[in-house]
Amino acid sequence: MKSFRKELWFNTNKRRQLINITPEVDACIVESGIKEGMILVNAMHITASVFINDDEGGLHQDYEDWLEKLAPEKPHSQYFHNNTGEDNADAHLKRTVMGREVVVAITNGRLDFGPWEQIFYGEFDGMRRKRILVKIIGE
Repeated sequence: MKSFRKELWFNTNKRRQLINITPEVDACIVESGIKEGMILVNAMHITASVFINDDEGGLHQDYEDWLEKLAPEKPHSQYFHNNTGEDNADAHLKRTVMGREVVVAITNGRLDFGPWEQIFYGEFDGMRRKRILVKIIGE
């Protein structure tokens, strides 16, 4: 069995942003040379997420609206975490809802997806450099 590890780095230009990272993940599979196996893609920061869904603008706006209703950014004073001098408690909560990672089968050297599935990086406290871990095992 082979193993492959790579870090992907992102720096968003907004505090909250969704980025389709499927092309970068596909490139990792090609680079690894693994044809059959599993891939783990996970956010290495506690205010960011990796998840699978459809790449459709209306859905992305629905995520933004829904997450802001669940865990509004302001007022910052509503969160105990922000008493530490931070202002990102909402980002931690949004990450918890959206998830830390995805695991996908690799078949014939490709992501074994259902229709419309894509991998996304969700940033909830951005405008600084953050990373994603890609780990692939297989043959």
